[in-house]
Order: sequence, then structure tokens, then C-alpha cells
Amino acid sequence: MRIRTDDEVYRVDAVWLGPPKATFPWRARYVAWGVGIPLFLVVLGVERQLGFGFGFFSTAWAFVITIALTRLITAKISHERPLSSVFAMWLRELHAPRERTSGTGGAASASKIKVRTERPRPKAKRGRPGPARGPSRQSPHPGFGTDTARARRRRSPAPAGR
Repeated sequence: MRIRTDDEVYRVDAVWLGPPKATFPWRARYVAWGVGIPLFLVVLGVERQLGFGFGFFSTAWAFVITIALTRLITAKISHERPLSSVFAMWLRELHAPRERTSGTGGAASASKIKVRTERPRPKAKRGRPGPARGPSRQSPHPGFGTDTARARRRRSPAPAGR
């Protein structure tokens, strides 16, 4: 048994060819008429807001722009994707979150760094007799001797008693 789908019904466009015995020389779907007429009024309104007068050529250009926009819009819609869903999809795309292309914040600045006139002196060690101040004889670089924090960390810790 074969089940027939209703796809054939939707393949035929609902087309209005014009009044009986006076058909138009073009084919336009009902949806195109429904989109085109309000769009023509919107285009005329936009022309008036831009300062174009109401004349033959401005109306003719409005008609041409309307036809182009109507064809663009009706190319995106069908019986499976009606105008309302295309419009809703366009609104969702318009308001969707976007990746930020520019970084937040400004350039790095040293204006918040406090600068002292004198170098800070090392604090004196308490209760620990250390070697005499000055460069160590084991290191060729001053200040990098065996009595630095790094050298103290490398030493084995004291044995833990129980």
C-alpha cells in the first residue's frame, strides 16, 4: 500500500493572474501581492522623508525598488517557511549575542604605580647570625650567594621529630 503525500498540492503556486479576460502579463503569487503593496507604501513614505517630491520619476523608482525588494523577500518564503517565521528568524538573528571584536579596557598605564625616591633597604634578620654583608665569594654575581631565599628553599628541611 502506498501513502501519498500532499506535496503536489503545494507545488502549485497560488497565483493571481488578474481579473477574468484581462490577465496581467506577469505571474505573481498572492503572497507577493500581500508583501508588495504595503512595501510600496513604505518605500513611498521613505522617499517623502528623504525629501523626494511626489512625481512621475520618484514614483517609478519607488515601484522598481518595491519590485526588487518584493522579489528578494518572496524568494525566502514558501509554504514550508511562511513570512511570519522568516520575520521572526530575522528578528532573532538581529538580537542574538555577538562575539566582541574589540577588547574591553584601555591601554596599560603606569600612572597608578607609586615611585619612591630611595630604594627600599632589606630588613635585618632577627636571631640569626649570618655572613657579613656584601657579595658572596661563591657567586660571581653580587646578591646571588648561598644566603638567598632560593638557596634556603633548596636546602633540605630539618628532620621532623616524633
